[in-house]
Amino acid sequence: MAMDSSRDSISDLPDEILGKILSLLPTKVAASTSVLSKRWKNLLSFVDTLSFDESVVVYSYEEETSGLHRFSDFVDKALALLSNSHIKKFSLCHSPRRDCEETYQRWIWTAMEYSLLELYLHSDRMIDIEIELFTSKTLVKLTLSDGYCVEVKNVFFPALKSLSLLSVLGLDYPNYCRLLDGCPVLEDLVIHETDDWSPPGCSAVVDNPSIKRLVVFVNLPGYIEHHDLIYVEAPSLVYLDYSSYVLEDYEFVDLNSLVEVRLSLRLWDSPYKYDYSDDDYHGYYDDDERKEADIFGDVTNLVVSISHITTLHLSPDSLEAFRFCCKSMPVFNNLLNLSIESSKDKGWQVMPLLLKSCPNLHTLVIKGLVHRVTNRCGDVCSCIPKKHKKKKRKIAMNKKEEELCCLSTCQVKVLEISEYGGSFQELKQMRHFLGKLKCLETVKVGIVADTNNNEFLEANLLSIPRLSSPIHLTFSFLVCFFTLINMVNMNMV
Repeated sequence: MAMDSSRDSISDLPDEILGKILSLLPTKVAASTSVLSKRWKNLLSFVDTLSFDESVVVYSYEEETSGLHRFSDFVDKALALLSNSHIKKFSLCHSPRRDCEETYQRWIWTAMEYSLLELYLHSDRMIDIEIELFTSKTLVKLTLSDGYCVEVKNVFFPALKSLSLLSVLGLDYPNYCRLLDGCPVLEDLVIHETDDWSPPGCSAVVDNPSIKRLVVFVNLPGYIEHHDLIYVEAPSLVYLDYSSYVLEDYEFVDLNSLVEVRLSLRLWDSPYKYDYSDDDYHGYYDDDERKEADIFGDVTNLVVSISHITTLHLSPDSLEAFRFCCKSMPVFNNLLNLSIESSKDKGWQVMPLLLKSCPNLHTLVIKGLVHRVTNRCGDVCSCIPKKHKKKKRKIAMNKKEEELCCLSTCQVKVLEISEYGGSFQELKQMRHFLGKLKCLETVKVGIVADTNNNEFLEANLLSIPRLSSPIHLTFSFLVCFFTLINMVNMNMV
């Protein structure tokens, strides 16, 4: 029997399944399906996610000038239609209009009556919603974005585990504190501050006993005078992701549970202003001519506060900040995994000291080998300019390098290199690593995909002296990987 091509198989699905499908669509699109047939007329009541976004509404000139609010009317009708639904996620993105604050507040309360799990509020302009009591027994995730500032006297979210404050305009310190204090089981806190019109606020203090994951992103280059201090007290904190221009000081209290840290610390000025050029080499860490007072910020206390962690990720800017703004490097006795990212404009001046300060390091991950070559890369780098050194000094320093090379004493067993492009500098650096890391057992190299050059790059890597172990080669869509296994205790050159 021939199958009827006009048969609507989707409409044969149960209402609950169709509701799940509609929940994946923008609410405006989901609502439009009600005109398809009688079968679809009431299916909107089965959705569990509402997403209202005014940016998809196009107003005519008459509507704009007459005061008609098509978006407001649509939201009102949708909420009325879904009065008996089991909504779990509610998202509202809109442009605030005059004299509509009560309407927005009504939408929020109506949504929260659904026993929401997630609430997302975004406004592209400043809007203040004054609420006497902001509470929900079921809400697990709350996100306030850009202009959406909720002014509250009392907050109580006994189930809230995730709070995101994304460049919230006008969120003052008292309201911020009330939000944190009203979340007794909060585990995940995300703070973004990128508004050019306001100095850093929420990111200056984080004091909460239950937070396990903290993400702070601050990009306010016009407020150097307000980057004086950050205070963090979080005894349950396990993961920290911190990105900002360097501050004058850091006060981190009771971070004994901290395991993993990701840092992106940016200098206020270019390091070229403070670093020696290749023509002015006077020896590694000779700082007599460096003007400390010109360098804003001190990350010493921050580095000391995280010295007990097991995993550390550093951006190219962080390497520079460690070099110029850290007065003394602590010993990272527990650090097992170190991940750094390179940039052709950033140097590796701090790498020798950093590796020497990690006596038990097991895995070293480097994203990109290309970096700014200076006379201060030390013995971790094979690209030290030598043309300006006198022969006698060159011989003396080479002998000293053999004796004190930080790579020779490094305990790294796993080396992972990504974004390998096969340049002469990169190949030379690979020879340097493989010839100095005596405890190395496994090497993974991610090669930048190039169907015309992959075999040549692999051949060059395989030709590195003393690499007699079998190699396992795998591929991915963006990069291909090959693994050199069991290179234990080899006397490489």
